[in-house]
Amino acid sequence: MSDPNPTQPPARLRWSGMTHPGRVRTNNEDTFLCLNFDAHEVRYLGKVGESSLESGDFVFAVSDGMGGAKSGEFASKIAAEKITQLLPKSFKQSAQHFSIGHGDVLQELISRIHAELSKLGRYYEECRGMGATLSLGWFTPGWLHFAHVGDSRIYYLPKGGPMKQLTHDHSYVGWLQRKGELNERQARTHPRKSVLMQVLGAGRQNIDPHIGSVGCEPGDRFLFCTDGVIDGIWDHRLADMLAKDDAKTIVEYAVAESGRDNASAVVVEMV
Repeated sequence: MSDPNPTQPPARLRWSGMTHPGRVRTNNEDTFLCLNFDAHEVRYLGKVGESSLESGDFVFAVSDGMGGAKSGEFASKIAAEKITQLLPKSFKQSAQHFSIGHGDVLQELISRIHAELSKLGRYYEECRGMGATLSLGWFTPGWLHFAHVGDSRIYYLPKGGPMKQLTHDHSYVGWLQRKGELNERQARTHPRKSVLMQVLGAGRQNIDPHIGSVGCEPGDRFLFCTDGVIDGIWDHRLADMLAKDDAKTIVEYAVAESGRDNASAVVVEMV
C-alpha cells in the first residue's frame, strides 16, 4: 500500500467504461457499474464522465457472470441493490465523523451479494449454478478501498509507475503464479487456467474475498477488467495502454487480439 498525500487529496476523478460480447459468444454475461453516492442516495453514472469527490463517494466495478443466461445481469442488479442499502449509511457515518471500517463495510457487502446469488441458485431452476466474479473499488478522498472475488482484476498505475495488480486471482493458475511456479506465459496456456477457486454464488458455501485499500493522488490511474480483457492483452502492453487510453480502446484492442470471451473494463483517473 502507498500512502495518500495528506496535503493534496484528489479533488476530481475521470472515468470510462466499456463492455463487449467478444467475437465468439452471442450473449454478454459481463457487466460494469459506475455509481456515485452520498448519505441519501445512489446515482447511476454514464459510461464516460468526470466529477468531483465533493459530490460524494464513487464505486466502480466489473463482474463476469456464469451459469445462467442472465447471470451477469443478476450479478450487477444484486450488487447495485446491496450498494444502495449499505454504502449511503456508511457515507453518513463518515460525514458525521464516526469512525467506519471501509473493509468491514465491503466484507458485509460481498457477503450479502454472495448470499443473494446463492439463494437465487437454490430456489430458481434457471439460476442453478449461477455465479459471478466481482472486482469493486470504492473511491473516497485520497483512497481506493477495494473488494474482489474471482478472476477479474484491478490494476493500479501510480503517477510514477510501475503498474501493479492489486487483486489476487482466485484461480488455480493464479495460486500457482503467486507461489512462483508459473510465469505469465505459462499461466496463459495452462490447461486449468479457467478453474476458479472462489466465486460469488455458484453453490459455494464459503468465500474469502480479497479486501484492501491503497492511497491515491492526482495522476494515478486504475483499471477494473474481466478476464476477457486479460486474455487479449499481455501485462506489459496493458501498462502502456492504461497510461494513456480509455476503456473503449482497451476493450476493443483485447477483442481484436483474442475475442474468445466477453470483455469489460472501467478506467478511472485521479485528476
